This record gives sequence, C-alpha cells and structure tokens, in this order.
Amino acid sequence: MNHPPSNCHPLTLTRRIEDFPIANVPLMEHQRQLTAGTGLTVLPQAWISGSELEVFLTTNAAVMADAAGQPLLWRGASPAAGETFAAFSSFAIRHPWDFLRANEDFVSSLAEPDIRGEVHPSAVIEGVLHLGAGTRILPGVFIEGNVVIGENCKIGPNCYLRGSTSIGPGCHVGQAVELKNCVILARTSVGHLSYVGDSVLGEGVNFGAGTITSNLRHDGRNHRSAVDGSLVDTGRRKFGAIIGDRVHTGIHTAIYPGRKLWPGVTTRPGEIVQRDLVLED
Repeated sequence: MNHPPSNCHPLTLTRRIEDFPIANVPLMEHQRQLTAGTGLTVLPQAWISGSELEVFLTTNAAVMADAAGQPLLWRGASPAAGETFAAFSSFAIRHPWDFLRANEDFVSSLAEPDIRGEVHPSAVIEGVLHLGAGTRILPGVFIEGNVVIGENCKIGPNCYLRGSTSIGPGCHVGQAVELKNCVILARTSVGHLSYVGDSVLGEGVNFGAGTITSNLRHDGRNHRSAVDGSLVDTGRRKFGAIIGDRVHTGIHTAIYPGRKLWPGVTTRPGEIVQRDLVLED
C-alpha cells in the first residue's frame, strides 16, 4: 500500500485517508454522493461540508480552497485560475484529529432518525439516532445528542453515549462506559468502566476494563500532539487519543490527551501513557 504522509499516522498506516469511514461511510463515498452530477472534482483528502457546497454552487468561483489556500474542489478536471471561494467548514484532512472534525460536521447535521435495530424500552434517546440492523440497545443506555451506530453491535447495559459519536459495525460498548464525540471503527470493544472522549479508535481495538482517556488540559489551552518529532497545535481544547487498529490496553490504562498508539500496540495493567506508543518493526 502507498501510505499518505506520516502526519496522519497511525490511522493511515492501515488505510488511505479517502477510505477512512466518517459515520461508517468512506470519505470517498461522502464526496461521490455530494458531488454527483455537478461536474466538480474533489481533492481525495478533503472533507466537503454539504451546506458549504450548496453555497459554492451558487457562485461563479472556479475553486473552493481552505484557510491554508489548499484547493479542495474545482470545476473541471484541474484547478483553474479564477475566483476562489474561501471555505470555513470544508477542509483538507492533514492530521488524524481532522477525522473528528469531519465526523462532528456530519453527525451533528443529521435531522431524522433511522432505527433498524432493537432498542430496549428502558433506553433513553435524546437526539437523532441512526442504528444499524442486528444491533441491540440494552437496558439503561442513555443516548444524548446525535449518534450513529453500525450493524450487529451490542450497546449496554447502562452506558452513556454523547454526540457526535459514530460506532462501526460489530462493536461492543458495555457496562458503565461513557463515549463522547468519538469515532469508533469496526469490531472494537470498550466493554467495562471506561471513559473515551474526543478520540478515534481504529478497527479491532480492545480497551481493558477501566481504560480512561483524558481530553482536557488543566490550563484550558489547546492540545498539542507530536507529529514527526514536533508538537503541533491541534486547534482543539478537548482532544483525547488516536488509537490505531488492533490496539489492546490492559485494565486501568490511563492515556494522556493527544497521545497516539500505533497499530498492534499493547499496554500493561495500570499503565500510564504519557507519550505516543510506536510499535517497532
């Protein structure tokens, strides 16, 4: 596989940016659905806001570009000289936390529920829920805000899901777990007594009981995260962890804000993750 630049690792060690699922739909499919029939070309690594695209189509601009001047989409086969539309909600995905921003934009915009699974009568839903077939919402689950859950998941009992969270197919979110503003990919388990906030968890991850992500600095400043040896301002006041595919944590693992765990990494019981964990070849 030809990997994209390392500034999007560890999530792009096992997939391309355009294949990453936003609310369980690959980024490239979001782009295809938005621009079908428009004659527009989209940068493969761009997140395009639907509302902003509607405005762009009413203008004479040749190109939509983000704040850094990166063309995101254009009329025709290649960006041409001419009027440029300045995007605010659309952006190029340059870092792994940008997937959170894209997910927030999409999930928060959902207006109608789509429930194909089973919801227990004692569950409480305060928001718009998209629920896949074969998924069971067990007793005592509280969903606050817009949430997307894929097929064949087990949610609960007695857990708290907060918007804007998306959970992939085949996942388990269990007893006394709180998820807030997260992207959880397929076949991942957060089974017991965990808090995961403003984080991305890859495929096949297993969080041992009591694994906690921290997402807020004591001084309230933006989080910084290491990229190629330098600390990069994420622009986020609340930011948890970026977890690669197949990571397994020991019970009572605590993860500092902005830390990244490479695919296949494991932690010991009671471990405190203060730095990015990279799996050596």
